[in-house]
Amino acid sequence: MIKVDDIHKSFGNSEVLKGISTNFEPGKTNLIIGQSGSGKTVFLKCLLGLHFPEKGRIIYSDRVYSEMNDEQKRSLRQEMGMVFQGSALFDSMTVEENVMFPLKMFSKMSKSEMQDRVDIVLKRVNLIDAHKKLPSEISGGMQKRVAIARAIVNRPTYLFCDEPNSGLDPKTAIIIDNLIHEITVEFNITTVINTHDMNSVMEIGEKIVFLKNGYKEWEGSNKEIFRTDNEAVTDFVYSSDLFKKVRQMYIEERN
Repeated sequence: MIKVDDIHKSFGNSEVLKGISTNFEPGKTNLIIGQSGSGKTVFLKCLLGLHFPEKGRIIYSDRVYSEMNDEQKRSLRQEMGMVFQGSALFDSMTVEENVMFPLKMFSKMSKSEMQDRVDIVLKRVNLIDAHKKLPSEISGGMQKRVAIARAIVNRPTYLFCDEPNSGLDPKTAIIIDNLIHEITVEFNITTVINTHDMNSVMEIGEKIVFLKNGYKEWEGSNKEIFRTDNEAVTDFVYSSDLFKKVRQMYIEERN
């Protein structure tokens, strides 16, 4: 679990995060949503330890980040997996080498042990015959699956995803959403996803944190979001005609 307790983050005279508190539970897909400029990217970077709040605490399974020494922080980072927007694979490395990279950096495994782990995670993301291919030789959806395999190869406690569906067609985006959700449940990972994709919200949003102007405006599940009367949430989520119709159908069914 990650517990966020009243964190504030500023850059110069601009306060970006204004007292956010929430919990992210293991085995669930936790989503951060909000308009551009709402603070969600800064929030995610605080969770990753890339930004340091001036006030408040972030607690990882009873460990307070601001109270850790450098060695403890390095150890915590090894428990984190990251799926970057655009996958961020190394172009000159094969699929296999990309996935093995964190093991070479952070583990003391033998070459055969690393190879076994790589084979396991590539099979788990349904990439069996792509080991020797370069990123340029596979599709965008396959690249995203490689990025997920790389993120979980060290068996992380925490998984962070920044716009994992960016640049993908709707069908492939659903496949990636379902894969992230399955892995989260299967390995009981605390997964936090920063997204603009409302399909992701509806498909896998077991916990949703909606930010607006640096504040936590609302939180709940993808089922509860249909029932909320929070105007900021409804304006954001139901800005498209499609989701307005979905919400109306939901209301009519309940009545």
